[in-house]
Amino acid sequence: MVVPRRNRAKREELRPHSTAGYQRGESGPDGDWYVRSVTGSTKVYRCPGCDHEIQAGVPHVVAWQADGTVDDRRHWHRACWDARLRRGPTSRRW
Repeated sequence: MVVPRRNRAKREELRPHSTAGYQRGESGPDGDWYVRSVTGSTKVYRCPGCDHEIQAGVPHVVAWQADGTVDDRRHWHRACWDARLRRGPTSRRW
């Protein structure tokens, strides 16, 4: 008898509980940050790294400086957040 694999159930157990993801601290030359992985949202945000929109439902990260407030948080594409030290700031489209 062949028993079906239950990969999906195992992944769900390992994944952080909630769509808000998990929060961690990161340190770098640009200071200390709190970073939260987000599996998706219902709103559209603009990434400060590339100045493109993060569409609703797209996984991304939310970051804010450790010495700041949660009101100062910004939504970033994961790749843009990881590359923020290698790239210069973008100019905002008006």
